[in-house]
Amino acid sequence: MHNHPTKAAWRKSTFCNGADACVEVAPLADGNVALRDSKEQDGPVLVFTPSEWAAFTSGVRDGEFDLTRLGASA
Repeated sequence: MHNHPTKAAWRKSTFCNGADACVEVAPLADGNVALRDSKEQDGPVLVFTPSEWAAFTSGVRDGEFDLTRLGASA
């Protein structure tokens, strides 16, 4: 986790439909990507390198983190 990036252009997924409890993402000037909880805008921020972000988003699209796939009950 990193300190809160300044001047980041945070955005929510369109799947949030205006909800407050969402994940927000922001591209950073150094090419990295920041991720935070929209409810805790001054809270901790995860920062991914471009290759880490690509691997993460690919895993999300492929269902790698789906609870049923991980053996947890939904």
